Amino acid sequence: MNYIASSGLLFKDGKKRIDYILVYRKSNIQYDKRNTFEKNLRAEGLMLEKEPAVANPDIMFIKIHIPWDTLCKYAERLNIRMPFRKKSYYTDRRSKSMGRVQKYFRRIKKWMSQNPMVLDKSAFPDLEDSDCYTGPFSRARIHHFIINNKDTFFSNATRSRIVYHMLQHTKYENGISKVGICKLINNGSYIAAFPPHEGAYKSNQPIKTHGPQNNRHLLYERWARWGMWYKHQPLDLIRLYFGEKIGLYFAWLGWYTGMLIPAAIVGLCVFFYGILTMNASQVSQEICKATEVFMCPLCDKNCSLQRLNESCIYAKVTYLFDNGGTVFFAIFMAIWATVFLEFWKRRRSTLTYTWDLIEWEEEEETLRPQFEAKYYKMERVNPISGKPEPHQPSSDKVTRLLVSISGIFFMISLVITAVFAVVVYRLVVMEQFASFKWNFIKQHWQFATSAAAVCINFVIIMALNVAYEKIAYLLTNLEYPRTESEWENSFALKMFLFQFVNLNSSIFYIAFFLGRFVGHPGKYNKLFNRWRLEECHPSGCLIDLCLQMGVIMFLKQIWNNFMELGYPLIQNWWSRHKIKRGIQDASIPQWENDWNLQPMNIHGLMDEYLEMVLQFGFTTIFVAAFPLAPLLALLNNIIEIRLDAYKFVTQWRRPLPARATDIGIWYGILEGIGILAVITNAFVIAITSDYIPRFVYEYKYGPCATHFEYSESCLTGYVNNSLSFFDLSELGLGKSGYCRYRDYRGPPWSSKPYEFTLQYWHILAARLAFIIVFEHLVFGIKSFIAYLIPDVPKNLYDRIRREKYLVQEMMYEAELEHLQQQRRKSGHPVHHEWP
Repeated sequence: MNYIASSGLLFKDGKKRIDYILVYRKSNIQYDKRNTFEKNLRAEGLMLEKEPAVANPDIMFIKIHIPWDTLCKYAERLNIRMPFRKKSYYTDRRSKSMGRVQKYFRRIKKWMSQNPMVLDKSAFPDLEDSDCYTGPFSRARIHHFIINNKDTFFSNATRSRIVYHMLQHTKYENGISKVGICKLINNGSYIAAFPPHEGAYKSNQPIKTHGPQNNRHLLYERWARWGMWYKHQPLDLIRLYFGEKIGLYFAWLGWYTGMLIPAAIVGLCVFFYGILTMNASQVSQEICKATEVFMCPLCDKNCSLQRLNESCIYAKVTYLFDNGGTVFFAIFMAIWATVFLEFWKRRRSTLTYTWDLIEWEEEEETLRPQFEAKYYKMERVNPISGKPEPHQPSSDKVTRLLVSISGIFFMISLVITAVFAVVVYRLVVMEQFASFKWNFIKQHWQFATSAAAVCINFVIIMALNVAYEKIAYLLTNLEYPRTESEWENSFALKMFLFQFVNLNSSIFYIAFFLGRFVGHPGKYNKLFNRWRLEECHPSGCLIDLCLQMGVIMFLKQIWNNFMELGYPLIQNWWSRHKIKRGIQDASIPQWENDWNLQPMNIHGLMDEYLEMVLQFGFTTIFVAAFPLAPLLALLNNIIEIRLDAYKFVTQWRRPLPARATDIGIWYGILEGIGILAVITNAFVIAITSDYIPRFVYEYKYGPCATHFEYSESCLTGYVNNSLSFFDLSELGLGKSGYCRYRDYRGPPWSSKPYEFTLQYWHILAARLAFIIVFEHLVFGIKSFIAYLIPDVPKNLYDRIRREKYLVQEMMYEAELEHLQQQRRKSGHPVHHEWP
């Protein structure tokens, strides 16, 4: 209680601690609802004390304290589990029989204690594990529980949850639906309700010599500071301060970041393999030496014949991302995604056991005010509570759902329209860049066109994201979800669909459509019979795909980091600037400092999860084209963890410490992305890259097809074989000779000029066969790995069952001991069994 007294988190009598804060404006006229609400809160057992704000006399704070008796009553009503007996590890006997394995694990544990990334346990005195069995709290059996101090028996998070439950179930007017603090905030009676932070997060005295002032100070020093970027996260302290729901988010983010390390290392090895073998690549060598091969003009007006060796640099860069390790890395990342999700389930089960969430059941949610107001005339009996409540007819629900789905498809079509607009832009400006005054842009006009289109596309993406959020709000509210969790899941799914399509639509265009339907010289396909469709670079389309992914991923991460931290910092600085005119910091109480902070996002953790899930998509879906994606994601997430920690500890009001056992709808979305990643990577390798054409040439048309002991590379002559001939005299421009273009068509002197050759159909068949084999192979491996890895570790499963048995035995023994003590006091004979 020392830090509570030092931070001023007490009533004016200096004894009662503040568990919750309500805020309203004196100028608000709805005082009748507030008076009724506060009167009912006092009748329920809460203690209230009002105090005006120091900086703004119109603001009034209501401090709430929950006494011990009220805590016990509601803890029993909510079945909150509390510690009642020290654990005794009977299962250690079996583990001791492991012999060498046990010694091996002890060595690892000893090494881990010396690992610089591991947190120093001595710095966390409040995190000493009590190692107690827990059971549902009961006032009748209060003697069973370990109560050393009534002030600390219930944690701050538990006290806040109980108070919030009371605030949510207290009436402010007569009527079934006139209940809850959320409705009072919606109608303006109150403007905020939040649990207070445990004091300041900074101290003038060093933590090493004087210790932490409070848990918030400890979290800042050992977690939120940028200097702690390499340290493990104090998940138990995060859970103690912010609750299990936020604790699970940071546990998942830390697990995801840790699993990115092997993916980033393998991706970096594939990239360095491309660098080391780049000069030895037969394809690159042939392109760089092709001084007498002229490529056909890539545009109609301002483009001229181009020597093939001018694409030497692009060919080498393309090889960095399209080499022998590409297929291996795509398979590795598909397996990695499965291993990540399966081991996360094991990690989650361990955390739910450690945090005593195994038998926790989510409380029946209250109805949303909008749902009640819409359907208050149609009621039916709730099968759980047995009470009548508003009901949405099935026909109305289906109709609204169809309208919402139509809105989703409309927004997706809007995204496709935006991509089409960018495509038209590329077609229009490529002629301009080809005749640009600057020689550098004129020589590299394809690169300039792609780079400008990527930047414009990024601006469109960020602008559409703002519109998508409002549309998603509108469509979700149109559905009238019954509870807040249903609203959050529906809104999260819409936001994911919108932003996923928005981010990846242009990438899908470049990967699977760019340069596929251009026709051939003399008979090019044109958009609106005006603009010639864009062709790939002589070195292929993969360089455009890499550029698109790299720029969007890099810029989006920078923008997200600024919006997450920079924007709240600016807002909080401005708030402090306005209230500190003539007021000293010391004169402002803690709850008023909290009021001046930014409230947690109204979506909860949705924005944080959405950002990471979209990044997971970038890391897995097109990883065959951009093996550096896991490395960029890893570097970003190392920053993201500390950035989110800093934001939660210093820039946001303390959120309600909510409970949860998993990450909700996001796990299903991650599994869907993992399945989509296998399909897209198969298509990228088969269609976008030149892996299959090289493979077919090597074993069917190359020198190794007829001479198995060929001394040179099996790809000798591949570049010449992959280029078709065109007669320049057919253009009618007074030019003679032949130019080359990327395709497998017959030469002008053949019996069927410019028709697809047999090699084209061989390559197409090989591509389709590769897609089928790749998908079946990877899906088979993924399913086998998922089958091998159980969701709950075997030793944890046995321990949970053992502890359930022991808890029942201990409750029996404790009750029997209590009855025997009562009989001794009353002078009755003592029984050693149940009477």
